[in-house]
Amino acid sequence: MRIESKILLWLGIFFGLMCAVYWTWSLENAGGVMMFFAMGLCFLPGLYYFWWSRRMGYRPEDDPNATQETGAGYIDAFPGSSIFPFTLGSGAFFVVLSMVFGSWLLIPGLGLVIWAALGGIAEGRRGGDK
Repeated sequence: MRIESKILLWLGIFFGLMCAVYWTWSLENAGGVMMFFAMGLCFLPGLYYFWWSRRMGYRPEDDPNATQETGAGYIDAFPGSSIFPFTLGSGAFFVVLSMVFGSWLLIPGLGLVIWAALGGIAEGRRGGDK
């Protein structure tokens, strides 16, 4: 997490400097506010990763002399294929469409979202495609 925190913190510093320059020279508020929030969106996870990197041990990714075998470890089972992420996305799409075309689309949208949530929970509890 050390490398990730450094990348995000440097990006936050970059956006902070660009925000100051842009806001000072352009006298336009919208772009300056967006760069300010971009700076915050870099600092928020960057500081969180930095905080955790100081409390946890070194990972093999943090060692410049590490080999590929150093990072090898236990590989757990991967989840099987599932229809429920697609169903959840379709339901969310219908919910958003209901805001545009009418509230009648909210009924199938919420139905798909509830079906995907219940199906995903049930599938997760029984362990995949069994």
